[in-house]
Amino acid sequence: MSGATSQLAAHLSSSLNRFEGRLATRDSGLVKTAVLAVSLAFFAVFIFLPLVLVFAEAFRKGWDTYIAALADPDAVSAIRLTLLAAAIAVPLNLVFGISAAWAIARFEFRGRQFLITLIDLPFSVSPVVAGLVYVLIFGAHGWFGSWLQAYDIDIIFAVPGIVLATIFVTFPFVARELIPLMQSQGREEEEAAIILGASGWQTFWRVTLPNVKWALLYGVILCNARAMGEFGAVSVVSGHIRGETNTMPLHVEILYNEYQFAAAFAVASLLALLALVTLALKAYVEWQAARNVAKDSEG
Repeated sequence: MSGATSQLAAHLSSSLNRFEGRLATRDSGLVKTAVLAVSLAFFAVFIFLPLVLVFAEAFRKGWDTYIAALADPDAVSAIRLTLLAAAIAVPLNLVFGISAAWAIARFEFRGRQFLITLIDLPFSVSPVVAGLVYVLIFGAHGWFGSWLQAYDIDIIFAVPGIVLATIFVTFPFVARELIPLMQSQGREEEEAAIILGASGWQTFWRVTLPNVKWALLYGVILCNARAMGEFGAVSVVSGHIRGETNTMPLHVEILYNEYQFAAAFAVASLLALLALVTLALKAYVEWQAARNVAKDSEG
């Protein structure tokens, strides 16, 4: 009797487990579908649709109007200034990012945690506040204002101020991509290279840099994207001088406020195109990095 009862209990337990498994699978499928639907809806409403509308408005009055808007001297000046600011800020942040990441990941020193906090500062400080700080330091009534005026040096409402603001808002990107990777990799390969007679530069170029090249490229791409799209800090220090201190985002704002919608969306579409190119490069870098990791694990 007890044996039959045990078999019945085991059969009921097995049936209950199968039922719970099917229920869990069905619930998991429902949750997956719901989460995917919400994600796709948000993507469509907040990303894809605005992007499509930008290009639609840019070409609404025809190709000739679009080309004329981009060929306008003020637009050309804004494009050149945007590229110039990025061309200066990105290499400087590249040097800073590598140096800071190497120092933090490879050495123990007093103030190390404070340096990490400073690197994260632009993420927590509003870009407008950063621009106001530069005005306070380099403006006509700032700390160094009288000295700069005495030597006829213009920083605020000039190109140097735009470059400084761009550097400030973009300098965490390279360092923040490199620091976790270099910390996780450790020092063993570099120490082995030094033991084998390699110099510091040889160790850096042949060991350190190849190990972090994809993270470095990823950080540079993000840094460049933020440099070209920055608005807040640059707006404060630029003075909005048409043809001189307007970057592409500032030029879009001026055109839109003047009800030149076709021209505004034309320049905005160029920024959107640069963003799409950045995303494509980002995806390629991620794919190459994952591919290299898979090769290393197979090897």
